[in-house]
Amino acid sequence: MLELRAKTAWREAFQITELAGISTERATPVQPRAHGSARVSVIGTDRGTVLDGLRQEGALKALFPRVSGRQCQAVLINTAGGVTGGDVFATQARAGRGAHLSLTTQAAERGYRAQPFETAGLSTGLMVEEGARLDWMPQETILFDGCSVERSLKADLAGSARLLVVEPLVFGRAAHGESLDDAFFRDRIEIRRDGKPVFLDAMTLAGDVRAHLARPDIAGGAGAMASVILVSEDADLYLDRLRGMLPATAGASLVRDGVLFARVLAPDGYVLRRSLVPVLKLLSDDALPRNWMT
Repeated sequence: MLELRAKTAWREAFQITELAGISTERATPVQPRAHGSARVSVIGTDRGTVLDGLRQEGALKALFPRVSGRQCQAVLINTAGGVTGGDVFATQARAGRGAHLSLTTQAAERGYRAQPFETAGLSTGLMVEEGARLDWMPQETILFDGCSVERSLKADLAGSARLLVVEPLVFGRAAHGESLDDAFFRDRIEIRRDGKPVFLDAMTLAGDVRAHLARPDIAGGAGAMASVILVSEDADLYLDRLRGMLPATAGASLVRDGVLFARVLAPDGYVLRRSLVPVLKLLSDDALPRNWMT
């Protein structure tokens, strides 16, 4: 009965409309737009982590490759090939007691040019129960000039849960000579443990993003950025090792007990990934999804 009530509460707590945290004051698209949602739930058993529930709709799908160890890995696929104004995608994931769930994406997400007054919405809701572990490790989000994207991530953790989050962001593909001269991107990450906020980060980039990022007090001309958050009772044990492998354009801090945060700047997506792979291998205890290694 308790497990049934927990599942019911999870479904009610993570309705797509509540998940988004995204403004609904957007113009109705005049042309068809992509919508997708995926809901994944796993539980821990004597045989390891097993799938407990799966629902997927529209242009968002989930695959479950075979992996070694006791974790369950889900690979999210946007069959629309990217997002533009008016698109809405929502992901919900739950790691039940004693489970280990790892989520990644098949490829980089792409935020394409949007029509005036139309914004794409990307939302993620995570729930991690007692003794469970969840790794949210999507590949890069690449922003194109003229894009308009709002993204949010909300996570709720029980007392002994562990959460690893990485959100890599590329401001146009440097190898193609792309830059963000007129774009909009809003991002928000909110993490709670036992109902109390432990981490909040928000960012808005609008207009001439390239010029804004070129300022030495902002990003010094960086073309890519990543935020890495580890919420774990032993987070402090990783701090010195993490600092030792970060480039000069990155920093890491224990922002509070059990919460480790790092931000990495790089000239382009390739250099960013070279910095992130060893970091994520460390923080995931060498459980980095294979598609991160290609």
